[in-house]
Amino acid sequence: MSDTVLLAIAGPRATITLNDPAKHNRLDPAGLDKLLAAVETADAAPDVRVTVITGAGEKTFCSGYDLGSIPSGGKGGAEKKESAFEDVMNRIEAMRMPTLCALNGGVYGGATDLALACDFRLGVRGMRFFMPAARFGLHYYPAGLRRYTQKVSPSFAKRAFLLSEEFTDEGLLAVGYLDWLVERAAFSAKIDEIAGRLATLAPLSMMNMKQAIEQYAQAAPDEKAIRANIRQCATSEDLREGLAALRDKRQPAFKAR
Repeated sequence: MSDTVLLAIAGPRATITLNDPAKHNRLDPAGLDKLLAAVETADAAPDVRVTVITGAGEKTFCSGYDLGSIPSGGKGGAEKKESAFEDVMNRIEAMRMPTLCALNGGVYGGATDLALACDFRLGVRGMRFFMPAARFGLHYYPAGLRRYTQKVSPSFAKRAFLLSEEFTDEGLLAVGYLDWLVERAAFSAKIDEIAGRLATLAPLSMMNMKQAIEQYAQAAPDEKAIRANIRQCATSEDLREGLAALRDKRQPAFKAR
């Protein structure tokens, strides 16, 4: 079996590839650990000036976290899994040098936040997006909600989370989720162009300005209350019903409890 996360470092550029296209590059617990290890290695490499995160294949960048690994019995299991995922996304956001998410295909679920944890997002024409949390009763973790709101807009966050709206490639460009959108034939060259430019700029200046920009952009929500709401959702009948309906391929019957 091939490695589900690949890391290649060539001079000033590190490339992390989610490498399980048969499963739409989704992240299970083991894959999440491998992604974190790749991020740590790239971030510790002194000569790396830019890290590109992309996916294998031409259909999907990543379909998010493996929902099958979330227990349906409640008791905080969903919250613990979300916390582990949140920690890795936060680690990507905190990388010292610029990061480029090269979205080679559709982006779904938690992977939509993985892209937002990067500094820049390049999309390929034909890609699609949706965030299904409300479809099965999950309350998303604070850092992800903050990135959606901070890096795109509150309106986009509400359309994605509350409406569970699906977005096309042009829609993602229009709302500001994507920085660039190119034809697939131009995708690799555009990655090289952006990564190449970042590799030539002053690293200390970029590193410090990246940190300052993130600090200026931070909001101060009531995280204690948000986490209490997360616990309520993580142990709810609605989440158990939502996950059961997902497995049974039927419409869930939510009861708001």
